[in-house]
Amino acid sequence: MTFSIHGIPVARGIAIGRAVLVASSRVDVAHYFIQPEEVRAEIERLGVARDAVVDELQRMQSDMPKDMPPELGAMLDVHLMLLQDDSLAYEIRRWIKERLYNAEWALVSQLEVVVRQFEEMEDDYLRERKADLEQVIERVIRRLKGAAAPVAAPPPRPARQHDLLLDDTLDVPLVLVAHDLSPADMLQFKKSVFAGFVTDVGGKTSHTAIVARSMDIPAVVGARSASQLVRQDDWVIIDGDAGVMIVDPSPIILAEYGFKQRQGELERGRLARLKNTPAVTLDGQKIELLANIEQPGDTEAAVAVGAVGVGLFRTEFLFMGRAGQLPDEEEQYAAYRAAVEGMHGMPMTIRTIDIGADKPLDDRRPDTHLNPALGLRAIRWSLSEPAMFLTQLRAILRAAAHGQVHLLIPMLAHASEIRQTLELLDRARAQLDARGAVHGRVLLGAMIEIPAAALQLRLFLRHFDFLSIGTNDLIQYTLAIDRADESVAHLYDQLHPAVLRLIADTIAEGARQGKMVAVCGEMAGDPEMTRLLLGLGLRSFSMHPSQILQVKQEVLRADAGKLSDWARAVLESDEPARLLAGE
Repeated sequence: MTFSIHGIPVARGIAIGRAVLVASSRVDVAHYFIQPEEVRAEIERLGVARDAVVDELQRMQSDMPKDMPPELGAMLDVHLMLLQDDSLAYEIRRWIKERLYNAEWALVSQLEVVVRQFEEMEDDYLRERKADLEQVIERVIRRLKGAAAPVAAPPPRPARQHDLLLDDTLDVPLVLVAHDLSPADMLQFKKSVFAGFVTDVGGKTSHTAIVARSMDIPAVVGARSASQLVRQDDWVIIDGDAGVMIVDPSPIILAEYGFKQRQGELERGRLARLKNTPAVTLDGQKIELLANIEQPGDTEAAVAVGAVGVGLFRTEFLFMGRAGQLPDEEEQYAAYRAAVEGMHGMPMTIRTIDIGADKPLDDRRPDTHLNPALGLRAIRWSLSEPAMFLTQLRAILRAAAHGQVHLLIPMLAHASEIRQTLELLDRARAQLDARGAVHGRVLLGAMIEIPAAALQLRLFLRHFDFLSIGTNDLIQYTLAIDRADESVAHLYDQLHPAVLRLIADTIAEGARQGKMVAVCGEMAGDPEMTRLLLGLGLRSFSMHPSQILQVKQEVLRADAGKLSDWARAVLESDEPARLLAGE
């Protein structure tokens, strides 16, 4: 039966494929892909764990006191029967062989399928046997966790298909459905087989959504109960434009969305022709279109779409999911150098670590702060860990010897934070000089993402060479809205008059003092905002590579001079969204 689930659209396009539920059962397990040559070893690992549980249950049976109720022995018999069921074992092995799932993921995937079958049974006794299966699977998973394989790199995602094949071959696209995905999860899946994803929670500018846009795959977040309503291997459609997931679509709906999918691919082909076209407005204004990246390898995608530099390298992804083992100076230096060299002489803006809120350092260490977004994050965390911060600063300074590096500091608000940051930067240079290490000059920039910073721009411009407006957090802190909370997503308004005033004043003050101001938040990559930002005087946009060509198209069609009066009218309006819509 066809039904729709509505959420928040965060990455455009259409995805059609089979649903893959991550941690959809009660069992919390690691999900990762293995390499094809590891299939045999993974199946053997599964077999060893299953045999260990069989031995454990058989010992329990033989050691059972005679005065124990016979029902307990019968329950153990059922568990042993399930463990030794050839059909169950075959299906679990199939997940490993065909989907390249790790053993734990294969177990919970098959558990989800069988539990659904049990729930549909009319016989009460048989329906209740799902609890036995869950217990058996949990025992095997506990055994596997005791000898878990390391996380393997996912296999590359196959090319997107033009035609939907309604069968169970390996070529069928897969769509990820989860309650939530951490930024580290997203990076792990970044080059994987998934054609799109849906999560129960999240907001338009949660980090999960941001990484989804960088992956350039359709995505919907804040879909509430999607992971509970969708079954493993259901056919689903993700409409990343409308924020809708359609489950078990009819042939007519499939045909309609297949057509939309092909139209989207044709549009991407047309945009690709703009790659080498300079970003210049109709009245001759040169516009700088930069890329946001998460990993050094992302520079390849930035260059491929014609980015003229990187406006934001989010270094925190080098630190995540490492069980407290932070990257040392050499590892960081190698990563930053690779990123710098990957841009072939174009500028590379490296932001110091921005950990906290929706970007925890380690998923296994839950943030216990009452409000992580207002807690020890970004520069606050760096200043509280000076040894870590000095290590990162030294690595960035060394990478600057290999190209143009701009150093960007996040979440500054106080003069004391600026002073401490500058002192640590000087100390890092002195440490490198003391050991004779080569390092380069950097331009120093500050993120404007707290209203307090936007209201004391003259202080910032005395100390920094450039400013970069982080609109995601600026909106969050100006409007007192958690940007990762779907329950208040409707209040997250990038066109709120207060937000626009802070952005406009920052751009204008930078122009007065002859210093560059960029926007590196999600607003920069929204083609519906391009004309307004041009009218406000913005000349440097930084966004995910997947958004650059759409924004360039808007730039090429715009007359920046004629837009300035209109932009001022929008700025003075009590309801800018209405004026923008009626442009």
